[in-house]
Amino acid sequence: MRTSDAIRAGTLALGLSVAGLALAGPAAALDEKTVVKPDRSPWAVFRFGFSAYKKGDKQEAVEAYRYAAEKGQMGARWKLARMYAEGDGVPRDDYEAFKFFSEIVQQEVEPGSPEESYVSDALVALAGYLRRGIAGSPVQANPAAAQEYYMRAAANYRNPQAQYEIGRMFLHGEGVTRSVRQAGRWLQLAAEKGHTGAQATLGNLLFQSGRVVRGLAMMTAALERAAPTDTAWIRSLQEEAFALAGESDRRTAIALSEDMLANGLK
Repeated sequence: MRTSDAIRAGTLALGLSVAGLALAGPAAALDEKTVVKPDRSPWAVFRFGFSAYKKGDKQEAVEAYRYAAEKGQMGARWKLARMYAEGDGVPRDDYEAFKFFSEIVQQEVEPGSPEESYVSDALVALAGYLRRGIAGSPVQANPAAAQEYYMRAAANYRNPQAQYEIGRMFLHGEGVTRSVRQAGRWLQLAAEKGHTGAQATLGNLLFQSGRVVRGLAMMTAALERAAPTDTAWIRSLQEEAFALAGESDRRTAIALSEDMLANGLK
């Protein structure tokens, strides 16, 4: 899908306008004896920050990451973005995270490069923020722009979370024209990569369309592998389908789900 020039201009302009703010802060906050030395490369400072983080000294880690980020180290920018997004060692600040993620996606990174995962994850994170907006900030809800970011992550980097979210947006007509066919296509791509949410959602679509056994099997397999945050809604779908299916279909679906868990989707 071709990115809208208007959307790209607006979102990149916002990223550029906040770039200076995102990386503000004096490097002098670092311990000059341990971090800021003439022979310490941004990569070395990033590694120092990672070591500090693993030891539980998150304040020192933040200072090291910020210094490395100012020198262009992408991994440091990504780590800072994640820490602000999750309130990990710093007060949670979605707008601060948004600014760091914006810096990352403005970098030219080829698919397959070592830094691909940073850009792919940042695109998905930015899409999430644009999808719902950030209260008290200039970032307003813009589902169409969110879909463009998801599409970049899905098409350029084959990110399964992005593929799943695009599928959901097509399914509900969120920022795009509703299309069950397109939803199924994107959900299938994510499901084949083992995304449990996509497997459950696609399984429910198949069940509703009359493919009872395969749909129920996919939901059952997804429930078995679901993360705690997804267990409740997947169980609700699976149990409703299980109650509606006939006894023979249930048995066949359970056997098929065990095969899916062992060998993946076919």
